Amino acid sequence: MIKKTIFLLMLLVSNSLLSQQTNLNKYQYIIVADKFDFLKEVDQYQTSSLTKFLLEKKGFEVFLSNQKLPQDLNNNRCLSLFVSVKDNSSMFTIKNTIEFKDCYGKLVFSSEEGKSKYKDYKKGYQDAIRNAYESMEDFEYSFNPTLISEEKAVEKEEIIAKNISDEVVSNVVVSPKVIINSEVKNTETTEGKDLTTLYAQTIENGFQLVNTKPEVIFILLKTNIKDTYLIKDKNGSFYKKDTIWVAEYYLDNKLVKEEYQVKF
Repeated sequence: MIKKTIFLLMLLVSNSLLSQQTNLNKYQYIIVADKFDFLKEVDQYQTSSLTKFLLEKKGFEVFLSNQKLPQDLNNNRCLSLFVSVKDNSSMFTIKNTIEFKDCYGKLVFSSEEGKSKYKDYKKGYQDAIRNAYESMEDFEYSFNPTLISEEKAVEKEEIIAKNISDEVVSNVVVSPKVIINSEVKNTETTEGKDLTTLYAQTIENGFQLVNTKPEVIFILLKTNIKDTYLIKDKNGSFYKKDTIWVAEYYLDNKLVKEEYQVKF
């Protein structure tokens, strides 16, 4: 059981290293920072020069950031990885890690932490950087331009898929949700009845009652009786009974009686 577990762990580590190595093989160049963030001067203690030298031993084409770059790299910095050394030193131990980032600042690979007990800064930093580099011993760099083509093809497929998805979404017609304010309902309930609400608009000698469309439903003419009106062009009257309004008129020789709520 223990042997099987160890084997599985080794397999996982091996696959991880292979994946990271493949990521590095996509890049043609390496640009090493000419001054690392934890130092005060350019190439202080020859840390940048040493990092460049070690990476060249792996087969990378390496430049310091203050050096003249090839034309294709000047035109497209994404052909390169950008390398810096991260410092996590304590009082008695210098600890450095070599980090590889792409042109967007995304971390592509990081070495294991290299440590040194040297008290002299130059010896200590150089020793820690060498030890961090040794954790990359199993890496065999070989620039493979086909990986760039494959990556671009995948990106193109993703863009096409996204565009198709966006087009489908844009063609979907979503019916707007209608929200009716309870204060603007066209019907109200009184004693169990659903009553249509009409809205009174002042006119000469009376009111016109409109619905929510708005359409004129009735034209009311004033009388000498409170809350009682004549309905213009209809043989009828419009009057208030308790809290509701009643319209009574003849239609085709038949008496029609309708009840409403009215907002004056």
